Amino acid sequence: MSTHDDATTTYGVAGMTCSHCVASVTGELGRLDGVASVDVDLVAGGVSRVTVRSAGALDADQVASAIDEAGYELADLAS
Repeated sequence: MSTHDDATTTYGVAGMTCSHCVASVTGELGRLDGVASVDVDLVAGGVSRVTVRSAGALDADQVASAIDEAGYELADLAS
């Protein structure tokens, strides 16, 4: 019986332009407790989709801080 509540959350991140940007964001988010994987759909110069799979819900402030630490900012995703 599994006690995990796996979560998948997609965030918008503004300012990424290249693979180095992707690596920075992936690295910072990957350091958060419970994060299993980070997948980035890069939109150079626009709002990229960053999908995070984790063992449970992540603290929004920690996610924002990790993205800020990487040098980028959370942004709204277009519907």
